[in-house]
Amino acid sequence: MRLILLGPPNAGKGTQAQSLINTYQIPQISTGDIFRANIKQETPLGKKAKNYLDQGLLVPDELVVDIVTDRLQKDDCQNGFLLDGFPRTVVQAEALEQFLKEHQQNLDQVLNIQVRTEVLVERAVGRRVCQQCGATFHIKFKPPTKDNVCDVCGGQVIQRKDDQRETAEKRIKVYEQETSPLIDYYEKRDLLVTIDGEQSIDKVTADILNALKDA
Repeated sequence: MRLILLGPPNAGKGTQAQSLINTYQIPQISTGDIFRANIKQETPLGKKAKNYLDQGLLVPDELVVDIVTDRLQKDDCQNGFLLDGFPRTVVQAEALEQFLKEHQQNLDQVLNIQVRTEVLVERAVGRRVCQQCGATFHIKFKPPTKDNVCDVCGGQVIQRKDDQRETAEKRIKVYEQETSPLIDYYEKRDLLVTIDGEQSIDKVTADILNALKDA
């Protein structure tokens, strides 16, 4: 199964990705993880990427494509993969399509988890994270038993900067600007399935698995 997972920040992609990789026994390919691994291993691609990141610049499409397609040629991707965070642009999508064609492979489905902006912001603004063990809470949906104290380890529970309203809204806006052309791109190829991400986690998972049965 060769899949792409689209969805704005706080849409629940991480939870659904875990379910998919367990169900289909395929690796989750995250651009962030690949960058970090290449930089840590000081590969030629990693050194190039680090040069851009150290300057606060976006890594160019061509280099992102090189890093991802290099990862897709590893043995664990022979039976499929789940791409998360790639492609981000139509240029990257076209390059991926060309790569798969050269390797006589096709995408099975592009899953687009859709959640309204106001719901995404509420999810972000209410999230709290333990500084010590990383456990996550939500002041509305899953508050810690004691205010600002982690139920797991007793550490301090805080709001991350990423989860403040202004930052959350900015991240969602950037995602929408980047991704809306991709939604059109994959719709035209009859690969896009849009899933209502405002349902319960189990219902979202069930909808995704049902959609993939027809893929």
